[in-house]
Amino acid sequence: MVLEYVIITVYTISLVLILMYALAQLNLLFNYLKARKKTDNASKFDLTNPEEVPFVTIQLPVFNELYVMERLLDNIAKLRYPREKLEIQVLDDSTDESVLSTAAHIKRLQATGLDIQHIRRENRQGFKAGALKEGLAIAKGEFIAIFDADFLPKPCWLEKTVPYFKDQAIGVVQTRWGHINRNYSTLTKIQAFALDAHFTLEQVGRNSQGHFINFNGTAGIWRKTCIYDAGNWEGDTLTEDLDLSYRAQLKKWKFKYLEDVETPAELPVIISAARSQQFRWNKGGAENFQKMLKRILVSDTISLKTKIHGMLHLLNSSMFTCIFLVAVLSIPMLYIKNEYEHLKIYFLVMSFFIVSTLIFFICYWFMYKRTYGGGFVNFIKYIGAFFSFFSIAMGFSLHNTIAVLEGHFGKKSEFVRTPKFNIKSLTDSWKNNKYIRKKPSTNVIIEGLLALYFAFGMYSAFIVGDQGGDFGLFPFHLMLFIGFGYVFFKSIFSKA
Repeated sequence: MVLEYVIITVYTISLVLILMYALAQLNLLFNYLKARKKTDNASKFDLTNPEEVPFVTIQLPVFNELYVMERLLDNIAKLRYPREKLEIQVLDDSTDESVLSTAAHIKRLQATGLDIQHIRRENRQGFKAGALKEGLAIAKGEFIAIFDADFLPKPCWLEKTVPYFKDQAIGVVQTRWGHINRNYSTLTKIQAFALDAHFTLEQVGRNSQGHFINFNGTAGIWRKTCIYDAGNWEGDTLTEDLDLSYRAQLKKWKFKYLEDVETPAELPVIISAARSQQFRWNKGGAENFQKMLKRILVSDTISLKTKIHGMLHLLNSSMFTCIFLVAVLSIPMLYIKNEYEHLKIYFLVMSFFIVSTLIFFICYWFMYKRTYGGGFVNFIKYIGAFFSFFSIAMGFSLHNTIAVLEGHFGKKSEFVRTPKFNIKSLTDSWKNNKYIRKKPSTNVIIEGLLALYFAFGMYSAFIVGDQGGDFGLFPFHLMLFIGFGYVFFKSIFSKA
């Protein structure tokens, strides 16, 4: 009976933590809906007045981006801003032939009068954070805009973001990510679904109440003095953007999130690219929880509610560990429930997962409605999109749990970039991309076995107990089977 009680305890704790996270999301939904009704009366620079136009430096941190560099540079050159108040730094850590083509393209842009510099380093120390820090030391701008290689800001981007820095307390202005290849595949649709939730519900919900939010590594702009006051870029975590964001806000700098300013970007189109990105984000989140927890708890300048939201924010990625534990233990729980009559009272806790799922379903509907519109037809489409997202997200839970555990236990790993593909339409192909990882992760085999494990869970629904089966967990096991099966087959047959 000891093993049964251990399983029940771990299962229950995991479900309670998931429920707490769901309730926090519900609170963010209330904040979001309230914020949408408010009018933004923030003071702004008048960029038609030359005396109010500040100097801006644009930083483009890149590493082996052969397929998207030309697109990136041409797009950045189209940004509307007085040339005498703008410089562009191409922070190029590349080690392949893209260095030469990038240098040639920069020379062509320099010939047009654009102040653009090709900055190279001897090594990749600190990875992206190191490149940003080195560029910052020589940046002429008082404001620093940052774009990753796959982002395509619209010509008016600086005109819509820079004015908000008239408020001297604002350290960062962050914009919402868009997706130029949202409908390319099931994988891109799932990623867009998750990111849309973050860039609507979470960022607005937190920012509107003065809770911690994060600069998202790109498509945002920093006040240079804010970066220095917060301690500058540090490369000791895989999410240097989240790290500096928290340090800045602990120093009482304000962040301004602009939901209505969209910055289009390209989503990873193959599962190896999505894996590397997910691993970095989730491990970095856990690393920052370890780094920031004490600073948040001991701060006497932030409210208890902001501390709770901050901790849950940093524990976002750790929810995958709870989901993975609930998934794996759900089959033993099915047998325990039907074997031990006196333990059935404990299985009321199973309803927590239903409540959590319902909360997520409601919260994400508002996000989906903002993007696609309301109405019965879109609601039916949303049901399919939600359960597809939920299934595949659970299919990534083993991969992301490993990342989270490495982050919490301090295992260091290098910054692995997400390969870019220059994919815009269904006819574009990624198969000749030289940056694709050819060999699937060894964890893929375990993911395949887990798909079979949850197939056994579905079979178990028919045979447990003496009342003709127990189908309460059948939908859950079906989603897990689909999710792990999808991740397994895509990883094997995409060779990526």
